[in-house]
Amino acid sequence: MQADKRQATIGIEITHPDAGMQELVFEQFKEFKKLFEAQVQEEWEWELGAVDEYGKKISRIYTVLPGVSIFKKEDWPALISFFKPRMIALDEFWNDAQHSFDVFK
Repeated sequence: MQADKRQATIGIEITHPDAGMQELVFEQFKEFKKLFEAQVQEEWEWELGAVDEYGKKISRIYTVLPGVSIFKKEDWPALISFFKPRMIALDEFWNDAQHSFDVFK
């Protein structure tokens, strides 16, 4: 989760330093895409090989709420309404899928 003065973002970032492993983990998540989207009840962005703000290669699955600021108290209800159900859905998804990722430990 991240919130700044322009937007809020929630997602899964795969930051394994080995590009091949990062791709394997991302592909494993793709195997669960239907379950994932059923849990979060919406479509998220899926990016293999993105670059983060530090220039590091990552892969991510995420969604964004634009036009809100963590610094504006009047935006806090919208931020809570954005983050809370998605955090719960991510937890439910992980409870169902986590054992399929044990091979990557």
